[in-house]
Amino acid sequence: MRTVFGIIRIVAAGVIIAAIVGQLVYSIGVVPDVAFFLVNFFSYFTILSNALAAIALLIGAYYSFTVRRDPPWYNLSLAAVVTYMATTGVVYNLLLRSIQLEQGRTLAWSNEVLHLIAPIYIVLVWILTPGKSRLAWSSIWGIIAFPMVWAVYTMIRGPIVGWYPYPFLNPAQPGGYGAVAVYVVAIAGFIGLMGCAVIALSRTRILARSK
Repeated sequence: MRTVFGIIRIVAAGVIIAAIVGQLVYSIGVVPDVAFFLVNFFSYFTILSNALAAIALLIGAYYSFTVRRDPPWYNLSLAAVVTYMATTGVVYNLLLRSIQLEQGRTLAWSNEVLHLIAPIYIVLVWILTPGKSRLAWSSIWGIIAFPMVWAVYTMIRGPIVGWYPYPFLNPAQPGGYGAVAVYVVAIAGFIGLMGCAVIALSRTRILARSK
């Protein structure tokens, strides 16, 4: 069973990588400043979370073929990736689906993979893949560390280069920094809740049977 899931992980990672590369190539042909665009492209939380998901899936595939149980460090890393991807899916589909982001052009199939299909798949991986172990509640601090670093990076870089990855982070919007603060706190709270949900799932009987 672990071997089957390992193969599925490789295929899924390949699809995610293809979606990232596809969007990159599709956009890069129409931007005036390629270097600036590349930094911006890899500043989107969506791109970073999907890239981390692809890496996690490939590492997970290796463990699926070689050991009966994922090591603790990988278990925590996968929980973090699940949290980020679930957040990406929910935030995009609730707040950003109708907004054209500043990335040149949007490749339709890639957009759906990165914002809908991959997030759903990663959550299913967490629920169904055998070989995981229970996470301690204190794991939440490791899970939320990356989004916190990303938020600080984004808000420091934004005024310097005059660019923000998402409209709700731009203080030029109505409400200025106050509105940005509300969005940041709300999304941070949501990420925390998602992380707690992921940890809780690891402690349920469904996942306990996969030990």
